[in-house]
Amino acid sequence: MMKKICDFIARWMGVLVLLVAVVSFLLPDSFAWIETKNINPLLGLIMFGMGLTLAPSDLKVVLSRPKDILIGSLTQFLVMPSLAWLLCQVFSLPDELVIGVILVGCCPGGTASNVITYLAKGDLALSVGMTATSTLLAPLLTPFLVWLIAGTIVEVDTVGMLLSIVYVVIAPIIAGLICQQFLPRLTHSVVPYLPAFSSLAIAFVVGIVVSHTADKLMAAGLLVILVVITHNVLGLVIGYFVGKVVGLSRRKCVALSIEVGMQNSGLASSLAVVHFALYPLATIPGAVFSVWHNISGAIVAKIYSRKIN
Repeated sequence: MMKKICDFIARWMGVLVLLVAVVSFLLPDSFAWIETKNINPLLGLIMFGMGLTLAPSDLKVVLSRPKDILIGSLTQFLVMPSLAWLLCQVFSLPDELVIGVILVGCCPGGTASNVITYLAKGDLALSVGMTATSTLLAPLLTPFLVWLIAGTIVEVDTVGMLLSIVYVVIAPIIAGLICQQFLPRLTHSVVPYLPAFSSLAIAFVVGIVVSHTADKLMAAGLLVILVVITHNVLGLVIGYFVGKVVGLSRRKCVALSIEVGMQNSGLASSLAVVHFALYPLATIPGAVFSVWHNISGAIVAKIYSRKIN
C-alpha cells in the first residue's frame, strides 16, 4: 500500500507542486512559518537521495557513452544560459529579474528530470548520467556562467556560489554514495520510496519560496511567468531537436529534451536567497520555474510516451 501511495505521488508530482504553489500564493502563512534558510537542507536531502540511487551502472554510462553525455552537457550549459540572456534582452526585464532568470539558466539539470524521463519512456540511463554529470560540473560552471552573463549587472561571488553548490549538492550526493556502499540493505529498502520523497521535498521548496515571495510575485506579474514558460518550452524543444540533428535515437532525444528543459530551479532560488539578498525579485524566476517545469514535464511525458507507444 505504501509503495502504491509513493508511486501515485511521484506520478502526479506536477499536480502536487501546482497545488502547493497555489495554496502558498493564496495563503502565504501556510508555508511562511518555514524559513527560507531551510531550502538548502531540503535540497541537500534531495541530493542525498540522488546519491543513494546512483548505481555503478549509472556512473558507467558517463564512461561508456561519452558522446551522448558530452552532447547533453554541452546542450545543457550552452542552450539554457543563452536562452536566459536572450529572453532577458527581448523582454527588457529589470535587473533583479534578470539575475533570477540567468541563475535558472545556469543551474544543472532538474532533480525531477529522471522521473519525468521514466514516465516519458525515454532513455533513463542517459537521463541519470546527464543529471549526474551536469550536477558534478555545476560547482564550476554555474558560478562562472552567472559571472560571465550577469557580472556586468551585479557583483557575483563566484567562490561563495561554488562553495554553496558543493555544500548543498555535491557533499550530500557523496554522503548518499557512502551510505549505499556501507549500508546496502538499508539503502535497498528505502530506494523505492525516494521518488515520492523527492516530489514532496520539491513541493515544500516551492511552497517556501512562493509563500515568502507572494507579494513580489504579484508585483512581477505575468511578464516573468511568460519568460519562464518560454525559457522552459524552448529548452524542451531545442534539446529534442539537437538530439535529432546529431543522429540520436528517439528515446535519447526524449531524455535530452527533458534534461535540457528541466532545470534545478530550487538551487537557483537558494542561490538567489543566499548570494543576492539585496535583489529580492531574483528569487521569483526560480520559484515560477519550479512550478511550471513540473507541469510541462508531466505534459511532455504524456506526449512522448504516447508517440513511442
